[in-house]
Amino acid sequence: MPADSSPHVVLGATGGAGRAVVQELVDRNQPVRAVSRSETPGLPDAVEVVSADCTDAVAARAACKDAAAIYHCMNVPYSQWADLLPVLTENSIAAAAYADAPLIVADNLYMYGPTDGPMTEDTPRTPTGPKGTLRAEMEETFMEAHETGRARVAIGRASDFYGPHAHSSTRELVFEAALDDSTAAWLGSLDAPHTLSYLPDFAWGLVTLGMNEKALGEIWHLPSNDPITGRHFIEMVYHQAGRDPSMRAYGYWALTLAGLFDAQVWEAREVLYQFDAPFVMDTSKFEDAFGQNVTPYETAVRKTLDWHWAQRM
Repeated sequence: MPADSSPHVVLGATGGAGRAVVQELVDRNQPVRAVSRSETPGLPDAVEVVSADCTDAVAARAACKDAAAIYHCMNVPYSQWADLLPVLTENSIAAAAYADAPLIVADNLYMYGPTDGPMTEDTPRTPTGPKGTLRAEMEETFMEAHETGRARVAIGRASDFYGPHAHSSTRELVFEAALDDSTAAWLGSLDAPHTLSYLPDFAWGLVTLGMNEKALGEIWHLPSNDPITGRHFIEMVYHQAGRDPSMRAYGYWALTLAGLFDAQVWEAREVLYQFDAPFVMDTSKFEDAFGQNVTPYETAVRKTLDWHWAQRM
């Protein structure tokens, strides 16, 4: 898609994914409009910042006016998924239709449910709980909008995030624990291979979709590093932090107990299967079409630790 003066609009620019997409667009010298309900400090000076609540359809359309492409990076706490994600889905489609701009959707892997091998874009959707079922329904809505000509849509999927601004289990349980020289925690098995997605790599993949017409109408697994066990990942983080690794695993009952005091932890029990057995995302479809741009683990961990250190200053 040719670059012009029309902005690439990032919905949900306050979150980790949204911030990473904003930075990737700036790095590619694209005009950017960052949209969020709340203030979004720390963005590059050249970025146009717009406050809008995209649960309001009119506000969402106004925020996306004249867009070159729209990146749906919005998310909400687990407890609000059922109420708000369908609304954000519908309003982002309507905004893309209004702006006549492609809609690039950031998505996860919940809709697949437990699998016997690496997940591809064709893996059957067999969710085992309400979150996975909702994600499968959202996929159907987005792809139906494309198939009926209502909007032009592509979906980019990733596994668990880590990196600057990431809101994920590794943030407090691994990186912050390493800096505190305390014991890290990992959900499920420490020895099951797991795909992790570094936020800047995810953003590179999502923006690549937004700048290629041939990406539209398809679902894509975005490039990530090779699967890694929780044990190996924690050891890498602690060694780079200059600490001796210390770790423990949280199973279902430990999460249940912790969830009595933390609603997000309670809700996370539904997806514990992702950590109890190998959870591997196949990204060959994207790589065959667009190539690969993946940051080595050592570099990604170092940059993430540096960001965590900076937040303490």
